[in-house]
Amino acid sequence: MNEIPVRVRFAPSPTGPLHIGGVRTALYNYLFARKYHGTFIIRIEDTDQNRLVSGAEDYLFESLAWCGIISDEGPGTGGEYGPYRQSERKEIYREYADRLIANGHAYYAFDTVEELDAMRERLKASESSTQQYDCNSRMAMKNSLTLAAEEVQTRITRGDPYVIRTKVPENETVIFNDLVRGEMVVEANQLDDKVLFKSDGWPTYHLANVVDDYLMKITHVIRGEEWLPSAPLHVLLYKFFGWESIMPQFTHVPLLLRPDGNGKLSKRDGDRLGFPVFPVNWSDPLSGEKSTGFRERGFFPQPLINFLALLGWHPAGDKEVMTMEDMISEFSIEHVHKAGARFDFEKAKWFNHEYLIKMSGSRLAAMFFPVLQEKNISASEEFVARVCDVLKHRCSFLSDFWESGSFFFRQPDSFDEVIVKSKWNEKVKRNFEMLISELNSLSDFTGASVDQFLHRFLGQNNLKAGELFPVLRVALIGTKNGPSVFEIISLLGRDEVIKRIRSSQPIFDKMISML
Repeated sequence: MNEIPVRVRFAPSPTGPLHIGGVRTALYNYLFARKYHGTFIIRIEDTDQNRLVSGAEDYLFESLAWCGIISDEGPGTGGEYGPYRQSERKEIYREYADRLIANGHAYYAFDTVEELDAMRERLKASESSTQQYDCNSRMAMKNSLTLAAEEVQTRITRGDPYVIRTKVPENETVIFNDLVRGEMVVEANQLDDKVLFKSDGWPTYHLANVVDDYLMKITHVIRGEEWLPSAPLHVLLYKFFGWESIMPQFTHVPLLLRPDGNGKLSKRDGDRLGFPVFPVNWSDPLSGEKSTGFRERGFFPQPLINFLALLGWHPAGDKEVMTMEDMISEFSIEHVHKAGARFDFEKAKWFNHEYLIKMSGSRLAAMFFPVLQEKNISASEEFVARVCDVLKHRCSFLSDFWESGSFFFRQPDSFDEVIVKSKWNEKVKRNFEMLISELNSLSDFTGASVDQFLHRFLGQNNLKAGELFPVLRVALIGTKNGPSVFEIISLLGRDEVIKRIRSSQPIFDKMISML
């Protein structure tokens, strides 16, 4: 890696909620900075004042904090290259726009909306391959390249609205290297003369981000693929300013695609398919529409970012489940893919499950206790921890625990009719009575001992597991699905098991009588 200290930035615009694809871009910047002991910066690009959304900036920081992506410099954090909101740097940009005009790389343009529309219609009628303001059309427009210097000054003095446009050179080839895509070659004639400074006195993204990257000594620009078409213009701006030798290295990471691979993942896709696309809950201040986040759906931040990291990047080996430290150690731009990555919600749930099963029962119990308290259920910490240790292998989210294991805290009030009607008979009833007698003499209710006891009971009574275990499980928890019978008995204990076996029998008899 270059000896110059690595400095990267994540530069979102607070025009709405942070999309999960934005989280991934922030994550890649964060991992890269940590890998090379560099600096990770958050910069708020809020020059488009008309599109700002109330609460979006706070939402951004809440989301990144929950994900564990913390900046070294930025709003609220500080740093020697601030301020880190472009709205607080407004006066800086005009100086650089004027510098481009002075050296002939930009010009004033006074065209009205109607004149711009007329220009595009003329080009369209002439069957031009492009209908844009560029080296082919600018000399027919109202700008400082076509107007006399005196008229230009008069217009500016009297307050005529104008923009400042880039003067893209003719017949020049723009060449730059993308760390993912390799050498990129673009003919300047294909580019339009982008607006750098708007009539409202604000810079556009193109000018502001290049100037800020220069002033903040950014060494690597890691951003989404959607910005790739803008890269040639940014390269030209570095050349115009004379900053070519310190231009950052560019990396454009692949898009997050819909699950079917057809197009970029959007909120509508999440709504249609039933999964979130935002990190945490978002409430639109204009429409009032509410969107559920991954946090509120029950995801832990670590497995979510683990999942996101692997959407477009893969470590050298086959390891999938990684800690943040693992990802920092393994991360490399060279292993970022060119192709878009399909979003797979089931895979995201798998990562959450893998993380959940590694958590201790006591840690899970601490998070599960509020659910039990809401339901007015009292239980010891030890018991809840043991239940959580059993349930976690069957759950993807903590929110699944009650649905998957409420029977550990409440006796079931309904029973699987199919199992009862197919398995319950006089022989099983006698087996239940023998089992109760044997349970009364069992002193050790640890899982292994109960397992041995049950298999010994089957052998002694010449029974097959299928003759006893399904209906016994239904008697204890009401359903055929759930933990193993020995885990259920071990957790419930002798008294509760015997109580449930006895209380279920008359119910089973009644169910059979109704056949």
